[in-house]
Amino acid sequence: MFIGREKELSYLDEFYRKPGIGLTVIYGRRRIGKSTLIAEFVKDKKVIFYTATKVGKERNLELFSKQVANIFFEGIGDISFRTNEAVFDFIAKNMAEDKLLLVIDELPYWAEKDEALLSVLQKYIDTIWKGKNLKIILCGSALSFMENKVLSEKSPLFGRRDSQIKLEAFDYLDSAKFVPEYSYEDKAICYGITGGVAKYLSMIDPTKNIDDNIINLFFRTNGYMYDEARNLLTQEFSDITLVNNIIEQIASGSNTINVIANKIGEKEPTILYSIEKLITVGLVEKKKCITEEKNKKKTQYVLKDYMFKFWYKFIPRAVSVIEMGQGELYYSKVVKSLIHSFMGQVFEDMCKYYTLKQGIKGDFDCFITTVGSWWGTETISNDDGEKVVQSADIDVVALSEIEKKAVIGECKFKNEKVDKGIYDTLLRREKLISSKYKVVKLILFSLSGFTDRFDTLSDDRLELITLKDIYK
Repeated sequence: MFIGREKELSYLDEFYRKPGIGLTVIYGRRRIGKSTLIAEFVKDKKVIFYTATKVGKERNLELFSKQVANIFFEGIGDISFRTNEAVFDFIAKNMAEDKLLLVIDELPYWAEKDEALLSVLQKYIDTIWKGKNLKIILCGSALSFMENKVLSEKSPLFGRRDSQIKLEAFDYLDSAKFVPEYSYEDKAICYGITGGVAKYLSMIDPTKNIDDNIINLFFRTNGYMYDEARNLLTQEFSDITLVNNIIEQIASGSNTINVIANKIGEKEPTILYSIEKLITVGLVEKKKCITEEKNKKKTQYVLKDYMFKFWYKFIPRAVSVIEMGQGELYYSKVVKSLIHSFMGQVFEDMCKYYTLKQGIKGDFDCFITTVGSWWGTETISNDDGEKVVQSADIDVVALSEIEKKAVIGECKFKNEKVDKGIYDTLLRREKLISSKYKVVKLILFSLSGFTDRFDTLSDDRLELITLKDIYK
């Protein structure tokens, strides 16, 4: 069953409906669902669909040739062309007036070994195929190649594409469609352990509870996710030892270049180079304090991929137990009680998404355009009346740059109701936000609801939002 991607399918339909030659590029990290999206789109359409592999340019040309020949002359048997030009000429000569789709999936596997391929494609788009009713989709998982060799100004194909789609993970709302019968809490946890990645979501068995799914996927040696983090790193990096060490440090809370470098004994430029590659493949992101984005001291590197975050938090220390066949016991004794703690950051990001989505609609009395977090320090008085400086953060800060208004919030994914103390803290910390923004809404997000102390609280700016509310 195909789930979600309505927006992307509408973009592709719009692209397909235009007459004449056309080119679109689809790219995104591995497992994100690019091939599935294309397969859904090309259903009931005449298509040459070739998936390149790591077999060199001659073998890719040979396999592509067979795909092409079979489309025009089904069952023709073995046929091959000696050059890219020859097979592209064959397509041009045998095309009828009907619209034809040409899909090359995993393009980098072929184009990296055949430096002329993109230039030849450009030549045929500009000349031989010009005026033909041909729609070309180029797809790839190697983000740096797709961005630098296919989409950039230096690419032979620059200026030829009609559109491009960078496919991202599913949001928490679409992720929930994979497990429609789950409770809201388990839907959120499902999103947390998969990160909304299509392949991982497809591995969830909706007929089993969330605990059984986590055990089967992560805590058994035959589980799909047991080696997934290592497998992905091996595919993307030559020196996985260094990258693994960096990810372990980020997962444990070390989120600045100098701290990571000191922890693993490497030079800062080496760490920065590897982190930039991790950002490129979508595993790490650079996080900035929302009202101080130019302050380099308030830059953090965090794991963007929730599955990686879950994997590095729990799997490395459990390997011996899992290898002995006791992964289920480890999960029940160690992991299960920590799931809500793990979900804290995931829930914050879900609440940010909700705030932005609703804020764009104007639900918070202003037009929200950006959302993020704030962190820094605050000065408070201790029990002895002395002034004390302590670290402080605000989970959700959404800004209306047009109106210079702000919406701020705190998020709690716990099996206990949020009490008024959280509201008091948020009320105090609103003064930490830049004075150029007027705070117009205070939002408390809670998994388990709110204590009755809020029943008598009168604050027109306050909104109390449950997990159920953000799934509406």
